[in-house]
Amino acid sequence: MLANHPARVEKRQNALSRLGYNLSKDKHLLLIILPTVLFYLLFCYWPMYGVVIAFKDFNISLGILGSDWANPLFKHFSSMVNSYYFPRLLRNTLIISVEQLLFNFPLPIIFALLLNEVRSKRLKLVAQTCSYLPHFISMVVVVGIMMDLLSTDGLVNQLVVRMGGAAIPFFNEPDYFRTLYVGSGVWQEFGWNSIIYLAAIAAVDTQQYEASIVDGAGRWKQLWYITLPSIAPTIITLLIINMGWMLNIGYEKIILMYNRATYETADVFSSYVYRKGLLDAQYSFAGAVGLANSAVNIFILLLTNAISKRTCDISIF
Repeated sequence: MLANHPARVEKRQNALSRLGYNLSKDKHLLLIILPTVLFYLLFCYWPMYGVVIAFKDFNISLGILGSDWANPLFKHFSSMVNSYYFPRLLRNTLIISVEQLLFNFPLPIIFALLLNEVRSKRLKLVAQTCSYLPHFISMVVVVGIMMDLLSTDGLVNQLVVRMGGAAIPFFNEPDYFRTLYVGSGVWQEFGWNSIIYLAAIAAVDTQQYEASIVDGAGRWKQLWYITLPSIAPTIITLLIINMGWMLNIGYEKIILMYNRATYETADVFSSYVYRKGLLDAQYSFAGAVGLANSAVNIFILLLTNAISKRTCDISIF
């Protein structure tokens, strides 16, 4: 009876009418974003049903739905935690993630602030172009360049030998792996990541700077009391997003750089999933490791967002 109430029917009709009007008015914009929506639906959301293999004894011949459920249900998660390699994987993933955050996150901000202080437009353009270019170089090419430069007969070791030292096999020494991984990532991405901060700085009201000059503020005080507070919401928002990717270290670059000699400091959850899932065909176990990693990432994202919302009233949701 309530569903057919005239007021409810009229309200539903008005809502449908508004929806139709908005769809008709914005149809060109909707068509523009349609390919992106379809991409995420097909390649990000639709495959998510496959996470169920983490709770099954997956048999490729039976398929996901035909495979038997694991007994006990969390068997593969238990195997992951009790694995001999789990402490090493956890340690390496955390260390590399923290190092990336410590260097990859603040350097683009510092670079953007310094670039904003450059008054020569030509010098500024050259600096921007040089810093952006590494982003467009293929990861495979970057690792190849590093291997050529740091090989035992490469340019770096030739300089070391000429200075009286002994050649260092950088890519076979576990102690150098994290430095090479994080350092090459900083070099490749810091310029590109600074773009959003430059855009945020450009949006700061120039009248604030003019008023500060009248009050006698120098460049340093303008940066500290005007520029940084103005771009703080952008910095905090991007920090929250970066925290959500904290443990999500891509396996591609790891696999290109590591070898058995550097597993002790290079092996992370994503590379372990690659070896177990694709090379050893332990799909359920690899699925459990990947799902647990994603669950921890979501928890860190929610925790960081909640802390940010409580302390400075800035959040992404």
